[in-house]
Amino acid sequence: MAKYLLLKHYRGAPRSVNDAPMDQWTPDEVTAHVQYMNDLADCLTSSGEYVDSQALAPDGLWVRHDGKGRPPVTDGPFVETKDLIAGWMVIDVEDQERAIEVAGELSAAPGKDGQPIHEWLELRPFLSMPPTVTE
Repeated sequence: MAKYLLLKHYRGAPRSVNDAPMDQWTPDEVTAHVQYMNDLADCLTSSGEYVDSQALAPDGLWVRHDGKGRPPVTDGPFVETKDLIAGWMVIDVEDQERAIEVAGELSAAPGKDGQPIHEWLELRPFLSMPPTVTE
């Protein structure tokens, strides 16, 4: 089994087919979208492939240690994940082929007008071992 992270992006990925921002959806469209993702998570739970998923709030901060007793908080000048990442799902599947299949199903979540979003999802495998350093 291999764990994969599926990232849902607000922006930064290629545009989806149904590219209306969620703030332009009706409450029923948002509910249908969330229900689709919950139903997919339930299906993956039944097959033993679901690990976890979360939607992320749009607010967030960059935090950096800057010396003993001084943990500053800054909000830039970097591209911020709060503007990029809408949420994520972690799956534990047999192989990359299955991970791609699950990502395709997640990409089909309904959006504006009840039509599938066909959004691009970033699929990232977890490191199974720390990288080795050779000289």
